[in-house]
Amino acid sequence: MEAEFLEIDENGSWNAIYQEIRQQSCELPCKIAKLPENKNRNRYRDVSPFDHSRICLQLGANDYINASLITVEEAQRNYILTQGPLPSTCGHFWEMVWEQRSRGVVMLNRVIEKGSIKCAQYWPYKEEKDAIFEDTNFKLTLVSEDVKSYYTIRQLELENLSTQETREILHFHYTTWPDFGVPESPASFLNFLFKVRESGCLNSDQGPVVVHCSAGIGRSGTFCLVDTCLLLMSLRKDPSSVRIRDVLLEMRRYRMGLIQTADQLRFSYLAVIEGAKYIKGDVSLQESWKELSNEEDDPPEFTPPPPLPPPRDPYNGKTGRSFFPEHVEIIPEMRIPTLGLSRDGDVRKRNIADPQPPSGGDDLPDVEEAPSKPLRKPHQQWEEGEQELPEVQEQPTGKSPAPGNWSPLLTNVCLCTALALSAYVWYRAYFH
Repeated sequence: MEAEFLEIDENGSWNAIYQEIRQQSCELPCKIAKLPENKNRNRYRDVSPFDHSRICLQLGANDYINASLITVEEAQRNYILTQGPLPSTCGHFWEMVWEQRSRGVVMLNRVIEKGSIKCAQYWPYKEEKDAIFEDTNFKLTLVSEDVKSYYTIRQLELENLSTQETREILHFHYTTWPDFGVPESPASFLNFLFKVRESGCLNSDQGPVVVHCSAGIGRSGTFCLVDTCLLLMSLRKDPSSVRIRDVLLEMRRYRMGLIQTADQLRFSYLAVIEGAKYIKGDVSLQESWKELSNEEDDPPEFTPPPPLPPPRDPYNGKTGRSFFPEHVEIIPEMRIPTLGLSRDGDVRKRNIADPQPPSGGDDLPDVEEAPSKPLRKPHQQWEEGEQELPEVQEQPTGKSPAPGNWSPLLTNVCLCTALALSAYVWYRAYFH
């Protein structure tokens, strides 16, 4: 594997290898995800669970959640890969955790990245202590929080309010993994992975661990691929028998688009090669990973998720023609987080004729904003990107002209008057 890595590196062919994997990946039906009642439960329109491997909810009337069960039979390892919950699906998320008897949740993204909301805040703030999800009848309590430089471990208590039963849930939150990027080093990633392993959340006697990022395919796929390859190496006692590409192609049969970039594929190789040294007997490596990751340093400052504004009536209870001119759209503060709107609930307007694209280059639109056309990059099929501005629809033209514009009648009257005056002046000058 190390020789294969060096050869690909020297030839600069990571993108070619990645494209081969994409072409060899199977396309399976996703009919349930495309049903009208389920479309708004998907964060990204391009990322859907396959029908054969999707998680089915059991307790309520809704059985759909954008989540897939990945089974690695040889390793006896199961993962649930899912999208970052939407505000409307947080209750479904915890219902799934309860029904699948999962003991651990691995979160690999931040709530806000590059100014865009990538995931709803589905656990209670430290000041709040608990949160109740009335749609699925679950209560979540924050028991403790251990904050490190690049990850946080939370102990949560999940209560089924219908049965009064409670369970402990461990929440492993990797807070510095950039979207479409890779962690700073294999050491920091492996230190985090082994923290999750040591908790027992990945053991076969527990329910499947729930792993998510924003779309549940890029960073989530990297985490599961590295863990699976290291486990297979340990079970087979022969690290050279594990081929990362074959393992990834097998995992892609359960959820589309796992591993989103060539860089994430290269990082997976690096992490597996480094982890294999530990499996082969170099137990001192785990301590060195901890030291290299600097987990005891102060964590960087991140922008907290802004509060949702109260609903506002743009006409202030009045009816009739809008005060604002045509071709101007009124956008509430929290609908587009990348616009930098004020936090006091005011509204601002932007010119529809020349909409500004969001900063950054992440593609897939978030369904919360309901755009009709996703932007595309040439090399990426599925992406867990920033929210895109919704496609703007022009308002129908009414009888009253927009302020500042002359009506056709007024224009004609002025033109005729000017011509008549010119003719009169010419007549006076010629004959008198």
